[in-house]
Amino acid sequence: MPHPSPKRRIEELRRLIRYHNDRYYREDAPEITDAEYDALFRELQKLEEAHPEAFDPDSPTRRVGAEPVEAFGTVVRNVPMLSLQNAFAEGELREFDARVRRFLRGKGVSESALSGAGYVCEVKIDGLAVELTYEEGRYAGGATRGDGVRGEDVSANLRTITDVPLAVPRKPSPGVRPSPHAIGGDPPLLLDVRGEIYMTKDDFLAMNRGRERKGESAFANPRNAAAGSVRQLDPRVTASRRLHLWVYGTGRIEGTSFSSHWEELGLLSGWGFPVNWEGSRKCKTIEEVLEFYRDVEGKKEALPFEIDGIVVKVNDRALQEELGEISRSPRWAIAAKYSPDRAETTVLDIVVSVGRTGTLTPVAVLAPVAVRGVTVQRATLHNQDLIDEKDIRVGDRVVVQRAGEVIPEVVESLSAKRKERGRREPFRMPARCPICSSPVERVPGEAAHRCTGPGCVGKRKELLRHFVSKDAMDIEGMGGKHVEEFWADGLIKGPGDIFRLHKHADEISEREGWGEQSTRKLLAAIESRRTVGLDRFIYALGIHQVGQATAKLLARHYGSLKRWRQAMEQARKHDSDAYRNLDAIEGIGASMADDIAGFFAEPHNRKILDDLENEVTVTSVTAPTAKSAISGKTMVFTGTLETMTREEAKARAEQLGAKVAGSVSKNTDYLVVGEDPGSKAKKAKELGVPVLNEKEWIALSGR
Repeated sequence: MPHPSPKRRIEELRRLIRYHNDRYYREDAPEITDAEYDALFRELQKLEEAHPEAFDPDSPTRRVGAEPVEAFGTVVRNVPMLSLQNAFAEGELREFDARVRRFLRGKGVSESALSGAGYVCEVKIDGLAVELTYEEGRYAGGATRGDGVRGEDVSANLRTITDVPLAVPRKPSPGVRPSPHAIGGDPPLLLDVRGEIYMTKDDFLAMNRGRERKGESAFANPRNAAAGSVRQLDPRVTASRRLHLWVYGTGRIEGTSFSSHWEELGLLSGWGFPVNWEGSRKCKTIEEVLEFYRDVEGKKEALPFEIDGIVVKVNDRALQEELGEISRSPRWAIAAKYSPDRAETTVLDIVVSVGRTGTLTPVAVLAPVAVRGVTVQRATLHNQDLIDEKDIRVGDRVVVQRAGEVIPEVVESLSAKRKERGRREPFRMPARCPICSSPVERVPGEAAHRCTGPGCVGKRKELLRHFVSKDAMDIEGMGGKHVEEFWADGLIKGPGDIFRLHKHADEISEREGWGEQSTRKLLAAIESRRTVGLDRFIYALGIHQVGQATAKLLARHYGSLKRWRQAMEQARKHDSDAYRNLDAIEGIGASMADDIAGFFAEPHNRKILDDLENEVTVTSVTAPTAKSAISGKTMVFTGTLETMTREEAKARAEQLGAKVAGSVSKNTDYLVVGEDPGSKAKKAKELGVPVLNEKEWIALSGR
């Protein structure tokens, strides 16, 4: 069977990674292992490097984590909290060292400076990344990492954690001797401190025992327990949990400087922040780094907290600045992870789930097995090809592994043990959908099988979950659980029904867990989404292969819902001019055009569109102004604007024919800065990129 095209695989990987980012960062409910996620991420990185024509500024490889949850306020930071590139073996750590030295030599750094720089190694705590802000020595607030730039405001919750100083410098507890590495001195006027909130193994087990006695569900692991404890709407819940903090660095810092990362840790320690000195080591060479890596691996199970590797950082601050960053990660640091633990169990069954586009996904149901102290029972098998490759059958003994999460990866089937108990038939994807019994077809050029039933209940429910999600219609307060409940009670069967839920207000308010106030909030959120941009509307329809970037392409090309629908109705015929026009759009191509045309070929989908047009107003895309001063220019926006939001400014630039990018490069034509512009303004100055203030931007845009 032919493999999917690189373009299609890139789109598929971006979709999968965005989904798993949300499950991990926003919902604290991961569905795949760290190792499995890392494999997907690495595959996408390699494909994007090999196919630069597929560049997308919104690709997960250019972002960190996931967007903050709507229930919390949002904190926008000027110095992003970047993610780290990963290494999984000693050879990859050596490659990191070679890359650092090669890059610095290219910058003219002398060999003597390189040999004297060295590294700092720290154990990588498996917790929740946070940033604490101090103004004039007083705690001013804190936030989660979020997507790196925007985090969730959890200030009140973090205040309840005893390891978090409310004033700096903090006096040491009686009888506690300060670390010999600590450095004294007055704290800066403005200080952002970064670290991990975590829960010890013993406290985690004790908390889960208490929850089970109360009939509550247990947390999957200490990381999820810590994240769930911090992300509580009631700070009293956070205060009741035994949470701790290790700090590892700073963001903004004004009035104090340091020449090395080791000195940075010393300053933080001297100001009263908990620094994990026992889990840190200053290394002169990569060989000393590897020695630390091996030492920690040998004793990680005996540590009182969970770790998933070590972090290696170039120690010299000036060299860190010289190395800079690439996409979402600094060049001067790397996370070296350990091989995940493994266990042997039995495949009790292989079941099939159905996604919103009808794709069937096989899932292994496992005999419960403890892996690193967590009971695992399910693992996704992805597709028929993977099952065939690993020869996984019901009843097999299999090896599973996990890297800190609940759902494991099936490494291999122990086929030799199968022979001891007789022959078992290979698994085959069902010929008919397990939900609606419609025929299932193998998608040409892909490893996927798909339900062909236009009215499949499985597809329809998954579509509704997608429709209300953050990047689609963004209906606050209506998650997948609510979709499932409303569906079960017959309140919604299609997207248009969501906008008629107001007719069932009394019924909803009487449901368990609801009330008049929560019902009003939900209905108000729905009403606020009755007007939506064309690109969001297209994306919300859940058309196969049509992600956010493609939805924007279609919206800009056709301009209005009416023109797009008319063209797509004609594009159902592949020999039509409308289809050829769709196929010719840069960034679309035949495969995606087939899926879009196929969507409109289904009468069920056209009925959904007819229904939605009666409920929502879809705003058209204003055609770029031909004589615009920024037509064809690349714009970047940073800082806080006074007269408009950054999103409004970006939309205005796009309407004027400009391309909006997320980072400053030599190809940037203008950088527009608001208050607290951060590092982008500095980089623009270094590259000679023209910088506009808000007043100049308004004049240029003619607003």
